Amino acid sequence: MAVGAAYSVHVKRAGFALGFLSLGAWAAASAFAQQPPGPPPAVGVVPAAKQSVTQSTEYIGRMQATNRVNIVPRVTAFLEQVLFTEGAEIKKGDLLYRLEQAPFRADIQAKEASVAQFKAQLQNAQHVLARAQALLRTAAGQQSAVDIALANEQALQAQVQGAEALLAQSRINLDYTEIRSPIDGKIGRTAVTAGNYVSPGTGTLVTIVSQDPMYVLFQVSTRTVMDLQQKASQKSAAVIRLRLPDGNLYEPAGKLDFVDNTVTGNTDTITLRGVVPNLRAAGAENGARQLVDGQLITVILEDAQPTQTITVPRVAVLTDQRGDYVFVVKDGKAEQRRVKLGQSTPALASIVEGLVEGENVIVDGIQRVRPGAAVQAGPAQSTPTAR
Repeated sequence: MAVGAAYSVHVKRAGFALGFLSLGAWAAASAFAQQPPGPPPAVGVVPAAKQSVTQSTEYIGRMQATNRVNIVPRVTAFLEQVLFTEGAEIKKGDLLYRLEQAPFRADIQAKEASVAQFKAQLQNAQHVLARAQALLRTAAGQQSAVDIALANEQALQAQVQGAEALLAQSRINLDYTEIRSPIDGKIGRTAVTAGNYVSPGTGTLVTIVSQDPMYVLFQVSTRTVMDLQQKASQKSAAVIRLRLPDGNLYEPAGKLDFVDNTVTGNTDTITLRGVVPNLRAAGAENGARQLVDGQLITVILEDAQPTQTITVPRVAVLTDQRGDYVFVVKDGKAEQRRVKLGQSTPALASIVEGLVEGENVIVDGIQRVRPGAAVQAGPAQSTPTAR
């Protein structure tokens, strides 16, 4: 009986405890259900407004010299002197190489002697012709003698002309022993040093590239070319700016001067070319230029005139698998709005479709926003402006 009584007391206590826990859970649930909902999340908005935006697009380009000359020997001789500093800027007409000249001077002397010899023979033939023509007016004269003298005189005239041509060629060859720069530019490294035997078959001795101005070549889509042509018809040309490899913007700007006549099939792009002044770098040794032939560079194709377009801060634009969108506050709720972007700046997004001027676009607190949820809108902390 004692054991049964103890068991009964234990069961009663357990039941009491379970009932107490159930009562506590019910009270907690009731309190949670009666708790009022929190306020809508606070967000900062800016009105979609029209601003003057200078639209620009960046491409990867490569610098190219406007002139490039490969210096090649035009006669065969020993190279006696290299008369330039490698890597220096030179002027048109500067003496670069001097070849051995003695054999060419000797050849000129031989050709001058041949010319003198043929001229003396020609003078004698002219005298013989004159005597034959004088005798022809007498009974002792013969027409055959005149014909022979005339043919001999004409043959010697041709020999004199041929000898003079060979003399002129020898003088040209002597001039070729002094190799001069045909352009202003920067000279590279010589491929042949003094003492070597060179000829036209030796190949390039050195390369010279012009320095100012420079070309920049880059590829754009065919759609971009169509836009450029339309702007050109409206007298709104594009401006080319460059960003150097160190990230700094290069000044001054350049201009577009050439559009290729062929589309690259595998990329559907067209090559464009701009002309940019090549300034000397401040404080650089030997007045080095800032732009170098073959240099890889960032090209910024920028409209010459700003355009009026609806803009919002770039941070307001979100992207998912369906495309770009923003959140607009309408009737106190956040509405997801799909938009189409135009060419934009790093600070502002240009909206082509999807927004109307004056609509409030959420900028601050956008991470707390859900489509269709109520929000508490206020002015954003800061508003970027077009550059």
